[in-house]
Amino acid sequence: MNWLDQVKWDEQGLVPVIAQEVGSNDVLMFAFMNREALGQTAELGEAVYWSRSRQRLWHKGEESGHIQKVHEMRLDCDADVILLKVEQVGHQPGIACHTGRHSCFFRRLQDGQWETVEPVLKDPERIYK
Repeated sequence: MNWLDQVKWDEQGLVPVIAQEVGSNDVLMFAFMNREALGQTAELGEAVYWSRSRQRLWHKGEESGHIQKVHEMRLDCDADVILLKVEQVGHQPGIACHTGRHSCFFRRLQDGQWETVEPVLKDPERIYK
């Protein structure tokens, strides 16, 4: 059986993907992949996602230069979530979020409010020209 056939794709043909930084284990982002994106990710060794808003494949870093080099791919126990262990390349420390932050998970619930707890490392206006 092909390894891609072992993934439980949802009704849209997608699987949720968590990108986790190698070393720090920081959760950088959450996205989706379709079969083609997962296959290309394995082939290239760099993260390729399915953009639901653009309805096309999205090679992470294609515009920003903030590429995710994949060190390891894991499938969860139910075969319906992918975990990518990645090295975030392109800016030090690595920027994974389109807001110019290290992680997309930069807000923390504190006293009933979402508080921003991570700084902008690079102005998004300078990232996406």
